[in-house]
Amino acid sequence: FTHLSSLQQPRNPDNLYPVEVAFNSQQQSLRWESIQPYVLVNGELYPLHPVPLVQNRWEGLVPVSPGANSVNYRFKFDYKYNNIGTQPKSNSAHSPAYKLTIVDQ
Repeated sequence: FTHLSSLQQPRNPDNLYPVEVAFNSQQQSLRWESIQPYVLVNGELYPLHPVPLVQNRWEGLVPVSPGANSVNYRFKFDYKYNNIGTQPKSNSAHSPAYKLTIVDQ
C-alpha cells in the first residue's frame, strides 16, 4: 500500500474528505480484475473507485463527524487468487492505520 493523500485537510461543509491509495502486489496468482477496494472508517466499509488513466490507484471519500478533529481509517482490498486444482480463492489485504486530522480555518 502506498498512501497518496494528505493526512491533514481543512474542514469542509460536507464532512467528506478525499483519500487515495496505490496497491501493488508481488503475488503472481492475484486476479487483478477481482479487486474490491474499500476504506474502513469506524467499522464501516466505503467503496473506493479506480483513478482514471492510472493503474493500481484508487480514490474515495472518508466521512468525518461534524466537529470531530480527526478520524482513523485504513484501506482494505478484497481479491481472488488462482489456486492450483481448485476454483480461485478469496483473500484480503489491509493497510496500516492512518489518522486524518481536520484543521479549522
